[in-house]
Amino acid sequence: MSFSDRELLARLIKCEAGGEGDDGMRAVASVVINRTQVPYGEFQRVSNGGNVRNIIEQPGQFTCMKTSVGGSYNPQNIYNMNPEEVHYAIADWALAGNTASSVGNSLFFQNPYSPSCPTYFPPEGIGVLYTRISNHCFYAPTEKYKGT
Repeated sequence: MSFSDRELLARLIKCEAGGEGDDGMRAVASVVINRTQVPYGEFQRVSNGGNVRNIIEQPGQFTCMKTSVGGSYNPQNIYNMNPEEVHYAIADWALAGNTASSVGNSLFFQNPYSPSCPTYFPPEGIGVLYTRISNHCFYAPTEKYKGT
């Protein structure tokens, strides 16, 4: 099933941050947009000039894009999401090039399922903790990211 960029982003927002309130959903959408705008590194190459779909569909980046995780069915995937107006509104806001200042130039996020955020994510140290919004930790690129 092929979704428009708007539909794909709205489903990703709901799946990754639907329970995080408007700020959390805007923060997740901002990471996607930041990846399309970074002028160097892996995401610059993947986005191929700002392609949101390339960023969202890049293998291994978003758990919600996987129908199975660890060999088991993942019911929390974009194909099972039914976005509501708020998800489309945030997708439209992001697709217009907007990003949340609360996450700066963050390129990564994760839910650590703990009260604290690791200083670096991914473990290779290409992202350093920028902020936490609700259950998600957001990471800005380090100098090491430029070499990706």
